[in-house]
Amino acid sequence: MRKIGLVIIVAALLWSSPVWGKIYIDINSPAFQQFPVAIPDFKNLDEQNGTEKLSIQFSNCLAEALKMTGFFRIIDKKAFIENKDEAGITADTINFHDWSIIGAEFLIKGGFQYNRENLSVEFRLFGVVEGGLIVSKKYWGTLDEMKIMIQKFTSEILLALTGEPSVFGTKIAFTGKEGKTSDIYTINFDGSDLVKITNNRSLTVLPHWSCDGKQLAYTSYRRGNPDLYIMDLSNREVKTISKFKGLNLSGPWSPDGSRILLTLSKDGNEEIYILDLETKKLTRLTDDPAIDVSPTWSPDGSRIAFVSNRSGSPQIFVMNVDGSKVRRLTYEGHYNTSPSWSPKGNTIVYEGVTNGSFQLFSIAEDGSNFIQLTFEDGGCEYPTWSPDGRYVAFSSGEKGKIRICIINSNGLNLRVLHEKPGMETIYPSWSPRLQLY
Repeated sequence: MRKIGLVIIVAALLWSSPVWGKIYIDINSPAFQQFPVAIPDFKNLDEQNGTEKLSIQFSNCLAEALKMTGFFRIIDKKAFIENKDEAGITADTINFHDWSIIGAEFLIKGGFQYNRENLSVEFRLFGVVEGGLIVSKKYWGTLDEMKIMIQKFTSEILLALTGEPSVFGTKIAFTGKEGKTSDIYTINFDGSDLVKITNNRSLTVLPHWSCDGKQLAYTSYRRGNPDLYIMDLSNREVKTISKFKGLNLSGPWSPDGSRILLTLSKDGNEEIYILDLETKKLTRLTDDPAIDVSPTWSPDGSRIAFVSNRSGSPQIFVMNVDGSKVRRLTYEGHYNTSPSWSPKGNTIVYEGVTNGSFQLFSIAEDGSNFIQLTFEDGGCEYPTWSPDGRYVAFSSGEKGKIRICIINSNGLNLRVLHEKPGMETIYPSWSPRLQLY
């Protein structure tokens, strides 16, 4: 039967087992520990020969996807005591006691059918202690779509256990600088599909995603002056948005997508402005002899955090969206910059100098709960939140390499997303949650 794309059918409702009591597990709790999960090789439901590698590939790739989230501890297959020849993929064929003995709290079973053209896969997540089904999905596609199926079920697992899906399907834009020029690139959350977006043969920096993920704003010296541009990613059409003499530094879109923050030096000093993208009306927010830069919106669009040296050294400040009620947020450290406001609304992450290098810190919007997140020898800069507020991407220097890394919001599970010899990868910007393939 001919198909277009990937077809998905819900094989069982979430929380289909009445014995399962928890609907949400707080992964941000200080007491949180990674979920121990067992993933045996998938079962060939057709009993066809020559598919042993596919059986192993499904379980291994799913394990890698879950490890990438930072929330799961994958139990070594060598510890499994289940008789795989007798066990099936339904609850009535599973001896949950065998999995409890080896410390598994969750069990993922799967089966597939493959006829060299079409692939169908069943995924099932069980709670080991309760011995019940949590969520089940069935997918149809081609062998090339295996990765999509695995990432979709990973998202279903996170939705079932934590209340939110994964960020597979999101992208990180960043500046890649080689020699005297730089361009904008994008890459997937899992490190795949690196794409060069611009080719300006100049300095091109500070990418920022539109709220629908269809456009990128950035600053480029393509015409000699650091002007602000917006690119339509569907056709690579570029429009000049701001070209005042001096700096036209790109900032993030407002939560409703109607406005964009920018920093201009057209009046001789760096100040923060809002540009209405429809009316082209420019509103100045700051008016201070000091330098005011790096604005970022609160999730509800009512406030803006920014950097100013009006107190003598660069610090993080917060103001209302109309520029009123400016207050200083950071007092720890003598150099703090690059604020990014969590989509959850209660935390701002930023970079600050400590012991001679930049590291990442987080602070509550009321100035409490100050935490150092990174301790990297090469320093960490330019933090940006994932759309679910669970991760932070940033630029990290290590042994002469400047690469894009990701950590969980609590500072754990550092993962190198992209590095290239001879390229400085800086200014990451995380896309909104996009449709997963």
